[in-house]
Amino acid sequence: MSVNPMVYEAQFFGFTPQTCMLRVYIAFQDYLFEMMLVVESVILKKLHGFPHCKISPFQIRKSTEKFLLFMKEHFDKLFSKMEEMLLQLVLSIPKNVLLPEDKVHEQCPYSKEQFQALQDEISQLQQQYRAEASAGQALQAELEEQKAVQAELEKILQWFDELENICREHGTGNFKESFMFLTQNSRKLQDVMKDVEEKSKKIKKHDQLL
Repeated sequence: MSVNPMVYEAQFFGFTPQTCMLRVYIAFQDYLFEMMLVVESVILKKLHGFPHCKISPFQIRKSTEKFLLFMKEHFDKLFSKMEEMLLQLVLSIPKNVLLPEDKVHEQCPYSKEQFQALQDEISQLQQQYRAEASAGQALQAELEEQKAVQAELEKILQWFDELENICREHGTGNFKESFMFLTQNSRKLQDVMKDVEEKSKKIKKHDQLL
């Protein structure tokens, strides 16, 4: 079978010429096999009319297979020539012929260099698109993170408002001043705790030495 892809012919016919020839070949081959089976059955029927004949059905089958192989070899040679002729003269489109849908190429011809430049430009645009899409995803993720942070801040502000209302209800005074006072006392308390821990460590070391 021909290895030429014949893409233009496939565009016109809707199938590759090689596929067409393969189907024709299989059809002829199947017909040849069926014909040989018919011939064999006729020979076997004729033998029943000659009871003294010493030819067995097994010998007839071997002779049939041998003859079939001979016929197939000659058929392959003939089909190869027929295939070559059909692919060249019947199932091929001349190089100077354009299909109607390809007439635009005749009106707007382009060189290989122009086509390659167009391919390069398309590749560059695809890369830019991927980069922009990736940047858009990163911005979307950052926006979602900012929304989550904003929600937490709103919760904290709401908590401060509630604390300030509680302070007012109990006559504590200005919430900001009270909060600063608590912060300072908390720092002093932390310093005292550190001092106590250091003294405790020193006492333990002293007890161990004793």
